[in-house]
Amino acid sequence: MSLSEIISPFVGRLLLAWFYVASARHIAGHWQEVTDQLLAHHVPLPPLAMLVVLVLLAIGVLSLVAGYHARHGAVMLFGLTIATAFFMHDYWRIADAALRKAEYEIFIRDVAICGGLLILIGLGPGPFSIDARGVKKK
Repeated sequence: MSLSEIISPFVGRLLLAWFYVASARHIAGHWQEVTDQLLAHHVPLPPLAMLVVLVLLAIGVLSLVAGYHARHGAVMLFGLTIATAFFMHDYWRIADAALRKAEYEIFIRDVAICGGLLILIGLGPGPFSIDARGVKKK
């Protein structure tokens, strides 16, 4: 097994985790702004929704960083990200071209991140993870 096959999945998991840590910091640091955005999209009980999202983000990030049940963490983050992309960044409903473009860029970024999560779900967290303990090398 080459060094890149050992290190790349680990670094990829860390980079994905970094994105979600930044998202969690944004939610926590801009609580009222995010609440207003959720209200504008008719999400019921925004503070509760944000608390649930923060808990899911924390579990998912820990899972990715440690590589412990990483596929489960990636599935959870995938569901959260794809739901957020479609419900919060619905660019197709925006008439203003500049706002539509900005929301499209966020939407497509989230979809691309989901692609990375799907790769992790399909191929696993790699050899440098807790999940790989006791797994025999081929």
